[in-house]
Amino acid sequence: MHPTFKSTLLCYRDKRLLFIFIFGIASGFPWVMIGSALSAWLQESGLSRSSIGLFGSITIAYSINFLWSPLLDRVKPPFLGQRRGWILLTQLFIILACIGLAVIPVEKELLLAGLIGFSIALFSATQDIAIDAYRIDIIKPDEKDKLAAASAMATAGWWTGFGGLGSIPFFIADLPNWEWSEIYYVLAAIMAVMSVIVLIAKEPVTDRLEKQQLAEKAYAKWQAIEGVALTSSQKVANWLLVTLVEPFRDFFNRNGFKLAMSILLFIFLFKMGEAFLGRMSIVFYKEIGFTNTEIGSLSKLLNWWVTIVFAIIGGMVNIRYGIYRGLMISGIAMASSNLMFALMASVGPDKMLFVATIFVDGFTAAWGSVALVAFISLLCNQAFSASQYALMASLGVLGRTFMASSSGFLVDWMDGNWSAFFILTALMVIPSLLFLWLIRDDIHRLEKR
Repeated sequence: MHPTFKSTLLCYRDKRLLFIFIFGIASGFPWVMIGSALSAWLQESGLSRSSIGLFGSITIAYSINFLWSPLLDRVKPPFLGQRRGWILLTQLFIILACIGLAVIPVEKELLLAGLIGFSIALFSATQDIAIDAYRIDIIKPDEKDKLAAASAMATAGWWTGFGGLGSIPFFIADLPNWEWSEIYYVLAAIMAVMSVIVLIAKEPVTDRLEKQQLAEKAYAKWQAIEGVALTSSQKVANWLLVTLVEPFRDFFNRNGFKLAMSILLFIFLFKMGEAFLGRMSIVFYKEIGFTNTEIGSLSKLLNWWVTIVFAIIGGMVNIRYGIYRGLMISGIAMASSNLMFALMASVGPDKMLFVATIFVDGFTAAWGSVALVAFISLLCNQAFSASQYALMASLGVLGRTFMASSSGFLVDWMDGNWSAFFILTALMVIPSLLFLWLIRDDIHRLEKR
């Protein structure tokens, strides 16, 4: 029996979701410091497009954060607990690095500015690991319906930090007598306010330590020679095995090799078509005749609000009908929204069609993101939530960034036939939905577990 509409709405009254929303804002906000705000500062300082473009490479930290994610499951900060301690620690470093950018003459010290920008990306990517793990750990294993609500609030929060707060530096920049270096003090202050919230939030209570100790005993038994104590090097190896190997062994052991590989392939492929489209969308808008103002006001601001609203609605759908149906419906909807871009390519720069397309694309992308985040969260063992979530999320990011980098070559190969390109991106979702259909019974089982 499906939950009632009233009970679905009541899921959002949980105070824990407010903290998840605020942590989502904190997760999206550093992208402003190293993305749009920094690019605008460098452009006004007279740097070339190629130099500004090179600064974008610092975001690679977000694609590889799974490499150090196991440390956040095993190394406990000396204050606030496992999850809040890491969140606060990374936020303090982000604040200090942001002040660092404000202090140095960025246009004269490009190498130093790049290193500081990379440190923001590094600490922000680490913060993301801790925040994702917090979201998974704070929801108890028997509260499966809350996973979708938590995923919705995290998505809405991220876009608020990136899109909503991301507009602040540009409004300030147009005020008289304000310099970009001064604006970065404001950005640091906003981050400092969000770090205070970490002190108020509740630390998740899990059986992580007990499960890790059981894994340690199992590895120690495997290493030991009967009647002989473990050597120092064996103890170090034991710690490394539990930290680096056990999260992945646990994932494959709980799901079985076949199901685990199907899950990973689904995650890798699910948003491939959306990524191909997204990489070329601004180029497409400009080529068919839309102005920069139209692109900015409709593609950016409208998309932000649509994303927030439909992230919450998408969470409600997942709560009511389950994660499998949420993923399947959102996947079909994403493919359908890509076809609207094909229609735009045929019609030309029609503003009303542009609004409709942005609206549909925004809500399907939000819905798909919420469903995917909830699905990955469902798969994680709370003993290794930081490691397992980071691995699967990075796999999705890697699939989108690595494969979608060829999107421009694909359009050129099609001789600029945008309609055919967007139809092809719609078809790209089919392989992932086939994997999803094959594992539907396993997803239902996981939701009931």
